[in-house]
Amino acid sequence: MQKFSRFTDTLWYATAPAAPQTRPLEEEIKADVCVVGAGYSGLTTALELARQGVSVAVLERELIGFGGSGRNAGHCTPTFTHFSLDELRAHLGAPWAERLIRRQTRANDKVGEMIARYGIDCEWEQNGYVQGALYPSHVDTLRNHMKSYNAVGARTRLLDRDEVRAVTGSSRFFGGWLHEEAGGLNALGYARGLGRAVMEEGGRIFTGTTVTGCDRDGQAWVVKTPRGSVRAEKVIYTTGAYTVAGWPKLDRTFRIMRVFVAATQPFSAASQAVVLPGRTTIQDGRGDIYVYKYNRENRIVASMFPMGPRGRDPELTRKILSERLKWLHPELREEPHWEFFWYGDLDMQRRTVPRLYALAPGVVAMTGLSGRGVPTGSMIGGILSDWAMGVAEKDLDLRIEPLSRQPLYMSIAPKLALRSYRLRDNIRAKRQRAELPPYA
Repeated sequence: MQKFSRFTDTLWYATAPAAPQTRPLEEEIKADVCVVGAGYSGLTTALELARQGVSVAVLERELIGFGGSGRNAGHCTPTFTHFSLDELRAHLGAPWAERLIRRQTRANDKVGEMIARYGIDCEWEQNGYVQGALYPSHVDTLRNHMKSYNAVGARTRLLDRDEVRAVTGSSRFFGGWLHEEAGGLNALGYARGLGRAVMEEGGRIFTGTTVTGCDRDGQAWVVKTPRGSVRAEKVIYTTGAYTVAGWPKLDRTFRIMRVFVAATQPFSAASQAVVLPGRTTIQDGRGDIYVYKYNRENRIVASMFPMGPRGRDPELTRKILSERLKWLHPELREEPHWEFFWYGDLDMQRRTVPRLYALAPGVVAMTGLSGRGVPTGSMIGGILSDWAMGVAEKDLDLRIEPLSRQPLYMSIAPKLALRSYRLRDNIRAKRQRAELPPYA
């Protein structure tokens, strides 16, 4: 069984507004729909349904936002992680690719609307996202990103060297791609706010409640827990990388990839003037990514993937994070102190797009957010609620597939891919006489 890291280590656990009052399920209840998992996907699904008058019950083994929804770095960039839009079209085909592209690229509209409607206190700032170019030829790749995303209605633009320095404070980039609609938030504050919204709309949330099985009983399903059950017409599993039992073989539809996140002390005004003066989210542009933003307290929140001792050796990892930040911002005089350090798990799949599985008549599951938790988890509730409301499979924005197991090589493929990206970027930078960052 997957052993999850401590939830209480996160910056978000220390700073998010209190969770709504919930309790374990200790009785037998009925609902139209039972949702398993109280992360972004499950909560937005429940919220969409409750707003339409559907009786919905959410069951959560731990706490609201315990999984990736409470551990992610708080970036909300409505793009796709790995594939270009043309590659996505080739993988998914028509009409599925265009439907998913429309949902994902407008996901921040949905996030902003829910935050405003329910007054969610989650540090929401929509100041944009910059992907930098650390060697000259990368600017052409970013130009293609701009063209493809703008063609589907996104607001993005290419930055020249002076513009990217003005926005990010870094003189290291040869250019950058600015996605003006991107934002950032307190990951757990957002999850707890969604939970509160579900309850305001009449939905029920039960935490500390492990799903032990799901059995057919006549025309309904009975979702079993140690001390109670939910009798429902339809059941939706949204547990992602934090799946524990609940349905046979569901935890085999993905492979785990770990990510680490860290946060500094609050930066001084002088430091804020030279590090992200526009309060954007920034990704340094390397395939082996370094991505960071501010939180409300003006702490830098940064994330990377483990590689070798990086991520395992706490002292070395903090040194790498600091040296990379100081290299990107040579004018920074304040020494970063990484006061928070935590881990999260990603439910990786080959396509790095969400997958919707038919488990049985009236039962579906969704896994495979693959690291795009905030925007994807927020928009996916609309698709899952459409299914629960009876929208025909051919008209859904995700194809429903039979349950399938990810190949064993996916246990190592993402890690090997990161190493290949690092090697590629190092070779290109050296050929183009661009300086490499520390520990590249």
